[in-house]
Amino acid sequence: MRHFLDIDRLPADTLRSILDLAVAYKRGEAAPGGERPCAGKTLAMVFEKPSTRTRVSFEVGMKQMGGLVTIISQSDSQMGRGETIADTTRVLSRYADVIMFRTLRESSLLDMAAHAGVPVINGLTDKSHPCQIMADIMTFEEAKGPIKGRTVAWVGDGNNVCASWIHAAVHFGFQMRVATPRALAPEARMVERARAAGADLVLLTDAYEGVKGADCIVTDTWLSMGHGVNTDAALKAHIAQLEPYRVDEDLMDAAAPGAIFMHCLPASREREVSGAVIDGPQSVVWDEAENRMHVQKGILHWCLSGAGA
Repeated sequence: MRHFLDIDRLPADTLRSILDLAVAYKRGEAAPGGERPCAGKTLAMVFEKPSTRTRVSFEVGMKQMGGLVTIISQSDSQMGRGETIADTTRVLSRYADVIMFRTLRESSLLDMAAHAGVPVINGLTDKSHPCQIMADIMTFEEAKGPIKGRTVAWVGDGNNVCASWIHAAVHFGFQMRVATPRALAPEARMVERARAAGADLVLLTDAYEGVKGADCIVTDTWLSMGHGVNTDAALKAHIAQLEPYRVDEDLMDAAAPGAIFMHCLPASREREVSGAVIDGPQSVVWDEAENRMHVQKGILHWCLSGAGA
């Protein structure tokens, strides 16, 4: 069973083969002779959390590869009425050939994978967002060449997207610099595991120190998963501690010459990033968004056919 659950659960050569497939799909080269590798296959997408890019990129990508798609949300399924993930998964495995799950809890994803009779893909959890970072690496290499030996700087909240960047640093050989408030630093156990696995990982609290010499600056919305932000006072305090980490033109200028800017979107302009940066010449966010679809194709291809395994 070829699940795509997290970057740190797969070997580097498999991850690279998926990226090679994504690049080939973008060039129109992955299916010689017009073959549609997902013809006759069905993707079931299960959403506990709203989505734009994940939903559309998987749906369009699967259909372009000749497959069918069915979409299930918690509110319009029996999951919203108490059916267990295990029971839902056993049923979906009888209908679909692959399942993409976007969930609020990593434990729910692992529960689904444990009971699935078909491959399961992580569309996002509270702990990670591996599909996004695969697209980000593809985008980096389009803009800057091989990522091995380069420096990526994360600025802001040490959230699930940041965690997947740290996972990727192990397998793709780049330095990861993470600048966050102390209270929002990446999970300590995850950091320890990444370093033990060989990650070149630097944790800092100063944004300018974090981006020094970086080839790429990455940030994310400050409220993506809403951890602990459930009152007006908590919201104000959360934003206040992150304001020194806003990516503006001055922060971009502190990075290496020609550095690029990434954001997985949606973005809150003038909060975590200035409009001048996200719309400026160093921004590659729209390439990132497009590359989600190409990477999704590579992941689906690998899960369903074992290509590159």
